[in-house]
Amino acid sequence: MDYETVTPGDFGASLRGLGLNLLVRDVRASGAMLASVFGMTAHRVSADFAIVRYGAAVFQLHADGTYSANPYLSYLPEAGPRGAGAELRLYDSDPDAAAALAEAQGMHILQPPTDKPHGLRECYLICPDGYAWVPSRVL
Repeated sequence: MDYETVTPGDFGASLRGLGLNLLVRDVRASGAMLASVFGMTAHRVSADFAIVRYGAAVFQLHADGTYSANPYLSYLPEAGPRGAGAELRLYDSDPDAAAALAEAQGMHILQPPTDKPHGLRECYLICPDGYAWVPSRVL
């Protein structure tokens, strides 16, 4: 599928399994951050929306305004982080490389790269919208 030219209807009809939509304050900045830190690719990037690819996985970024008719918008805080409780685990990203790039992209390193007893080396990076991105590699 060509994510740059696919129509919204065709894209929506193609979605299967588990979907992920992240509501962010700045779609363009979030897409650039994810590309820089994790090597993701953002498609159809606008002020309102982006399709993001990470390996074979596809998810979406939406600006708050795109949810203006959605009752879920009322649950978002007006200020401060909004992603508390959500861990977005990236099993195909090097935590050391991601941590080295994170702060320059506005991310906070909550936990530096650490070898964990569950067999992964991982770190916790908090993006400006408060989501915890967890790049991980098998030890």
